[in-house]
Amino acid sequence: MKRNFLHLALFFLTFFSTFAQDDTYLVASISPELKENANAVARLRQRDINITSRKSMTILTKDVVTVLNQKGLSNVGASEYFDKSTKIKSIEAVILNAFGKEIKKIKRKDFLENSLSQGSIITDGKILYMDYTPTEYPFTVVFQSEVESSNTAFIPTWNAIQSSYEGVEKATLNISSLPELNFKYKDFNIDGNQNIVKETKLNGVSYTAINLVSIKDEEYSPSYRNYIPHVLFGLENFNLEGVEGTASSWKDFGSWVYASLLAGTDEVPWETQAKIKALVGTEKDPIKIARIVYQYVQNKTRYISIQLGIGGWKPMLAKDVDRLGYGDCKALTNYTRALLNVVGVPSYYTIIYGDRQKRDLREDFVSMQGNHVILALPVDGKMYWLECTSQTNPFGFQGDFTDNRLALIVTSEGGEIVRTHEYIAKENTQMANGNFSIDENGSISGSIFIKSKGTQYDNKFSNGSKSADDLNKFYKSYFSHINNLKLKKINVVNNKEEVEFSEEVLLEATEYAKKSGERLIFALNAYNPVRGIPQRYRTRMNPFEISRGFYDYDEITIDLPKGFIIEAKPDNFEIKDKFGDYKAEYVVLNENQLLYKRTFQTNSGYFDKNEYENFRKFREQVAKSDNSKIVLVKN
Repeated sequence: MKRNFLHLALFFLTFFSTFAQDDTYLVASISPELKENANAVARLRQRDINITSRKSMTILTKDVVTVLNQKGLSNVGASEYFDKSTKIKSIEAVILNAFGKEIKKIKRKDFLENSLSQGSIITDGKILYMDYTPTEYPFTVVFQSEVESSNTAFIPTWNAIQSSYEGVEKATLNISSLPELNFKYKDFNIDGNQNIVKETKLNGVSYTAINLVSIKDEEYSPSYRNYIPHVLFGLENFNLEGVEGTASSWKDFGSWVYASLLAGTDEVPWETQAKIKALVGTEKDPIKIARIVYQYVQNKTRYISIQLGIGGWKPMLAKDVDRLGYGDCKALTNYTRALLNVVGVPSYYTIIYGDRQKRDLREDFVSMQGNHVILALPVDGKMYWLECTSQTNPFGFQGDFTDNRLALIVTSEGGEIVRTHEYIAKENTQMANGNFSIDENGSISGSIFIKSKGTQYDNKFSNGSKSADDLNKFYKSYFSHINNLKLKKINVVNNKEEVEFSEEVLLEATEYAKKSGERLIFALNAYNPVRGIPQRYRTRMNPFEISRGFYDYDEITIDLPKGFIIEAKPDNFEIKDKFGDYKAEYVVLNENQLLYKRTFQTNSGYFDKNEYENFRKFREQVAKSDNSKIVLVKN
């Protein structure tokens, strides 16, 4: 015990002695390379983590950030989270001018406190944050804090670079732990990086990063975690709000979740059990039964984010959800699971990362991961996925919030990593059939009927509940390439049974065709042209990703004005590439009528930065074809 005390005392003494040094941070001393494309430069980001027991973790932070302009304010941070298990032992900040001289000292009493409970979020968590309005740029913030937590389930990830447009002079991480807790870590995008040095210790590890240039935001860039140097940490034996847990394997971790977080939470009142059984009646098909239960939950409950309970991970009791009519993702998923149990349909509580950007649970690193919960329904060898927080989602439809990523299903036998449904390009369809006519003055009038499925359905189905005014605004924007647009009719239908969204739009506009003497000139693709071309970069820095593919097919009949003949029309055009396929056909039906057919498929994929220019050129050719014009001349 005495030896441990001396070790801890020496740890704190070493750390705080670095605070006492007379550091000067001249802005002029920052190398030009670090300021290039940067809104801020991290002069030092130092984090020291010491885990002294299963129920005790101390985090010491020193961040020195030079803010070069107003956009760099978000790089400062200068805040700490706290709750009943996490205490802020000390916190302060010093503001320095461009010459490294102190202009303001901000003590703990000067920090502002804010509850994180707001709107539909209920939590006991709060935040202390620095309140400072700069009077000039650049300036530097020296921020220091000490935080203690009894939760060792969540060890902060170390990111060598915190965000885009930030240069880093130096970033360090030192972490140590008791041997019996079985400390583990896994680093990403660090091997081969000569600016980052790793030093392994018996029960810990250290990382030091020096002179990392800023990273720009670029179109089609993947999530930062795919290419930014970072490290995950965990313990095989951890504590979560007084409950001891284990994370030696996903199977064991799943068993712990089931026994410690889910057990005893699925009791449903007798009255509700009787109601569910009556709704199901004599139905035996598990999918039809699950549809009935899912619809019942959608009609009865609403979503409220509740970050209470064991670290925000334990769902509220099913009987409380039944009584109150609300819950968060954990509670509503667990409630649906409990109702399905009542009628004999097994389902699995599933932990996942919910985000429009796909993010996997790390299969090769067992730890507390995920930010969302959905329900897995196994039927006849197929897994159906239920988003229980939504009052509008069709049964079994994931959309792009939880699609195609690794998740953890939790059963009484343990946990298992599985992949959720991947929507391939041919599932994400938009099929359009329509017509339009051009008169001798260049005015256009026509109609378009569109059916969308997959993630293209996901992008649109919320329009089914919009007001007439909001729909009008939406389609004014959708067809904004048509000047002088007037919408004559809008009809939308959300078919939740078929998971299909239908749109019917009648429109007209003057001066669609440009008049030039005796000629009319207009684009044949009036309804669905690609307008945006990916940005050109002189030097692309990041890899790029097409996160989801899609498939569009358009077939449009075009009536030409009487008294005009075709002087020039585009040739049929086709292009095939790893990024997708495109084909445009122009069929002359008779002297006054054309048929325009267009097929456009984009393929998903993760690509090297060196291929970006080829992708950009592919999209450029598609946009050029979509803007191809026909020339009519008066006969």
